[in-house]
Parts: sequence; C-alpha cells; structure tokens
Amino acid sequence: MDNPRDETFHPENSWVKGEVRELLKKYGLGAQKSLGQHFLIDENILRKILATANLKSGDTVVEVGPGLGVLTRGLVEKAKKVLAVEKDEELAKVLRGEFWDAKNLEIINEDILRVDAIRFGADYKVVANLPYYITSKIIRYFLTSEYPPCELILLVQKEVAERIIAKKGKMSLLTISVHFYGRPSLIDIVPRTSFWPAPKVDSVILKIEVDRNFAKKIDDHKRFFRLVKAGFGEKRKTLTNAFVGGLRMEKEEVEKLLGEIGLDKKIRAEDLKLEEWAKIYKAFEKGMAR
Repeated sequence: MDNPRDETFHPENSWVKGEVRELLKKYGLGAQKSLGQHFLIDENILRKILATANLKSGDTVVEVGPGLGVLTRGLVEKAKKVLAVEKDEELAKVLRGEFWDAKNLEIINEDILRVDAIRFGADYKVVANLPYYITSKIIRYFLTSEYPPCELILLVQKEVAERIIAKKGKMSLLTISVHFYGRPSLIDIVPRTSFWPAPKVDSVILKIEVDRNFAKKIDDHKRFFRLVKAGFGEKRKTLTNAFVGGLRMEKEEVEKLLGEIGLDKKIRAEDLKLEEWAKIYKAFEKGMAR
C-alpha cells in the first residue's frame, strides 16, 4: 500500500531559506496526496500573492489550507485578524506550534466546506493555495455564501483559471457561475516548480472581486442555474437540443423563445455570455408562465 505522504524532499525544489524543508523534518511530515497538498516554496510567488491581496492593518483574512504556514506568516504580519482553516490535523498542530505567540491568528482544524461562514464576519478577504481536487467547490462555497468575502486571491490550477476567465466559444458552467457573483482576473502564471512536491501542471494567481450586482437582477438563483446546467448538460449539442433533453421542453417552444430574444436556434451554450443567459432566463420564465 502506498504511503499517503510523500516524504522525499527534492533539494532542487528547495525554498531559498529552506523553511519548508526544515519544518517537514522537524515535524516528521510530508505531502499528503489524498488532500492534494503541494507546498509553496517560491519566495517570489509568495510576495506576489501578498502584493495582490494588498492587505491593510484593519483587514480580516481567511486562509484555506495554510499547510506549513509559509503564506500565513506574511498574512499575520499585515492583517488585523487571520483565520486559518486547515483540514489536516497534523498540519494544524504545526501551525499551533509555529504560531503559538500570534495573537491575531485563529487556527480552525476543520473542512472548509463544513464551516459556517458566519464565523468569518463581514468584509473579509480569502487568500489561499487551493487543493486542485476541490478548487471549484471552495470557490462556489465562498461566492454563494450568505456571508461572502469582498475578494478572493487564490493559487489555482492554470486550466481551472482559464475556464473561469474564458471568452465566447469556450464558456462553461464554471465561467458563468463565477461571473454571476464576481469579476475574475488572472494576475500571474506560477510554474509547477514553485511547489513541492511539484504538481503535473502549472498554476495561476487568480483574483476574484465579489460583485453581486448582477445576481440581484435574478429573482431565483436556483432556477437560473438549473437552466444554465441544462444548457451545458450535453456537450457539442445546440442549446435548443440541450434544453429539449435537459428541461423536457418541446423543440418548437424552445426555438420560439430563443427567437424572441434574437438568438439563433443553433447557438451553443459555450457561445453565450452572462447577459445572454439572463435574457434566456427571463424569456423562459415569461414563456412558461403563459
């Protein structure tokens, strides 16, 4: 059976100060594969993340998956309060041991998806190196929360970031979901060698400014996303055929409703912008109510 932790530290990937290597050795730890752990070992990327967060002395920060606390240290120095949510119990012990004197740090040893966001208060920022396997769920957790952050500065897989900021022709359910609640922007590309163990793909520093002005225009978010999910439900199909199969509607009815808002019946979901989805939603709500 494979060891759940990869305990082989490669010197060529060593961080300039050796902090990651020393902490792993000190606590007898390695990267836990089941939690998708990749420790940041690049000091330049660390500085870019902190610069992007642009923290003020009165800010509250939520860090998801702080790991060994490499980023945590910079956050604690700049913010008024830091809430570090770490699922791994052994890493939570590391954080308690290394930051025992940090009065403005609260370590929460829980799964972020099970934490009630009311604990974070209001006007907080999220700064995190997210595990690849759960990135989309964590982004959705914060953006749809009753207590959302004002912005998120995230280290995410490059492919995920590209899907989030995609343009016409490459839109996806993830693209629409993020734009529905905020304004994403790609800050910088992070090579895989900036982590240990090195993942198979590069990452990106992604910033999402939370903006719910568009969301307020939609009276029923669940119904809106049911429509969007149906549209993206079957790849390479026209929107008309996707709706016929996903919403159990008659083809003629779908074509008529799309025609009323000036959309070609052969258009595909990946070609639609957020504003066009809003038009479809309102047209379909109106049409179904007849």
